[in-house]
Amino acid sequence: MGVLSTLFRGLVRGADRMSEFTSKRGSRTHNKGRGARPTGIKLPSKKFVSIKAMIPEFVVPNLEGFKLKPYVSYRSPRGTEPPLTAQRLFTEVVAPQIKKDFEEGTFSKEHLEKYGFEPTQEGKLFKLYPKNYVIPE
Repeated sequence: MGVLSTLFRGLVRGADRMSEFTSKRGSRTHNKGRGARPTGIKLPSKKFVSIKAMIPEFVVPNLEGFKLKPYVSYRSPRGTEPPLTAQRLFTEVVAPQIKKDFEEGTFSKEHLEKYGFEPTQEGKLFKLYPKNYVIPE
């Protein structure tokens, strides 16, 4: 009975078109890729145009004379420092500058760029989500 019901369901519903097409579902020569981002755009004329800003650039420091190994054992103790958050970054870096300027009397709401505030997102590669971005009035 199971074979007939499966066969009937396959005829009625058709092939499974809703599942994701991965490289495992294609032929032996098909390689869909493994999460690599494109480094350009494809034009309507089927021509691929490479964009320099989309090509990842790896900045690797010179490690000559560096004594540490690149491997970290899983048995090593976890770090004691808490993770860096936006709140902690603000309280450690910007808040002391604002407090010092406020005590000296040089703090001004019109010159917040001095503390890293950016009034617009124009020209930014990664823009903040509009819901979380405060626009000064």
